[in-house]
Parts: sequence; C-alpha cells; structure tokens
Amino acid sequence: MADVARMAGVSLTTVSRSYREPHAVSGKIRQRISDAAQALAYVPNVMAGSLAAKRSRTVAVVVPTLNNSVFALMLEELSGVLNRQGYQAMVASSDYSPDREEDLVKSLLSWSPAGIVLVGRHHSRGTLRLLVEDGLPVVEVGEFLEGAIDSNIGFSHRDVGRRVARHFASSGIRHLGLALVALPGDHRAEDRGQGFRDVARDEGLHLEEFLLQERASSKAGAAAFADLMSRPQRPQAIFFSNDMLCLGALFEAGRRGIRIPDELKLCGYGDFDFSAEASPSLSSVRPPDREIGRQAGELLLQRFRGEGAPVSINLGFEHIIRASG
Repeated sequence: MADVARMAGVSLTTVSRSYREPHAVSGKIRQRISDAAQALAYVPNVMAGSLAAKRSRTVAVVVPTLNNSVFALMLEELSGVLNRQGYQAMVASSDYSPDREEDLVKSLLSWSPAGIVLVGRHHSRGTLRLLVEDGLPVVEVGEFLEGAIDSNIGFSHRDVGRRVARHFASSGIRHLGLALVALPGDHRAEDRGQGFRDVARDEGLHLEEFLLQERASSKAGAAAFADLMSRPQRPQAIFFSNDMLCLGALFEAGRRGIRIPDELKLCGYGDFDFSAEASPSLSSVRPPDREIGRQAGELLLQRFRGEGAPVSINLGFEHIIRASG
C-alpha cells in the first residue's frame, strides 16, 4: 500500500480510504490510485486485521457459467468435501470472459482464500501473474493440461469428439453433422468439435456443421437440426456439443417424422438426467464432473495441510451408447 501511495502521490491514509470509503475520495485521486495499484499488481486485503501471511478458510471458485449442470455437479461435490473440513467455497461466474475472470480473481484474492479453483486452461496474462505472485494453491479443472499453473484435474475434450466420430464411422456412417455452441471463451466445446473434425478429415467423411452463437437450449437444438437436415447432403449422424441441443433435435425429428436411429443417429454431451429417459434414449458422453470436484477438494485439503505436491490427473470420460445411436 505504501508503494501505491508513493506512485500515486498521495498519503497512505488516502489509499486506505479509497478502498474502505471510496465516496470520501475524489474520482481523480481514485483513478490515480487505481492506476498505481494496477501497475504494481497490488491487491487490497479487505479482511480487517488479517496479515498477508494468513489465509481464510475459504476457497475461491470461478466457473464460466452457473447455468450448466456440468459445473453444478462439480461444485456440489467440491463444496461437500471442503465443508466437511470447515472450509467454504466462494463461487463466481466469468460468463466465459477471460477479462471478467481476471477481475474476479483479483477481487477474490483480496479475501485471502486458502486456494482457488479455475475451469480450463485459457486465462489472461493478468490472471496468471496474480496467481503466481500470490502463491496460493491453484487447481485448474475440466481439462487435462500440459503445463498447468499448479495442479490440474480433467480430461481431453478433443478426445471426446474423436471418440464419437470414430463410433459413427465404425457404424458405416459416411455423412456426419456437427452442431456446436461457438460462444467466445467456450474452448472446451470447440475442442470437442475439433476432435470430431479431425476424425472426419482422417477418415474421408463428409461433414456438415452448424455453429450456434447462443446458449444451448432445446429450441436452439431444433433449429440446428432443421438447418442440417435441409442441406443437399443430409447427415446420417449428428454430434451435439450439449445434451440440451440433442434433446431439441429429437423433438424436431419427431415433428418431421424422421426415425431415430433408423434414419439418423444422434449423440450429445453431458449425460443430463433426461438423456436416459428420452424416447428413444439419447447417446451421450458423461464427463467425470463429481469426481473432478471430489478430487479437487481433497487435493486442496492436502495442500492446506502442507502435504502433497502439484499433480496433473487425467480422469477420462464415458461414451454411453443408447438407443439414438
């Protein structure tokens, strides 16, 4: 804080007041303090009386969205493991934005969390700098990484796409369809799509794609299905980057009198509760969400006790083939 005060040309008291009582400091001075703090990578500790060396009994968790059961299951298991040992999870959503994630990480670090959990491998340089300088245990989840910040638990999303495409190819399919949510920042969905494309190219299969610029929903899945099935070369099998999309496609197939799987095979991702109960039941890929949350929590607790070391764990996934093909 003293360094920030010197760079901003104000007193230590003014810096402190700008964070505690921002209304009591002019906008011009607050901006100078903010610029100095950013240049110095200063993160104010808003926990009254705490020291830099002390940690709270909280774990910061930043997920891309709370509107997805994949992350909900992971959070439920992670919170359960932490709660049993007296720790609490502080959860925030970045809305798939690296800049938003950086702002959240900076804010959460000010509460001196014992550790932090992030989803995926794509983070801003500012986020990486903050985490390295803070030195707290970090677990990146949802993807299997080379060169993780600290520890990593996940699986290969590209292998998911490859597995589904190879299954279709082994069934004699020559014309594939891909319905992919292409929201900026959703790198895991893009990786699944790229794995699917890789096999289509290597096997010489025809591929039609439909990219969605919106959240996954049954309505969006129906629209993607209608578009793909209107192409001159209609797919014989379609892979959807989310089970909600696949469900919407199933509804649209019924409206159009297209028999699943006789005329067309479908596969989604996520293995949501409805997938096994749909008629016909939907093939899907089941990610190890609960196991990721459980192991992330246990790994952090080990680190809090001063045990263990950074690790990278590949949990794999399940390709569940049901009546839809």
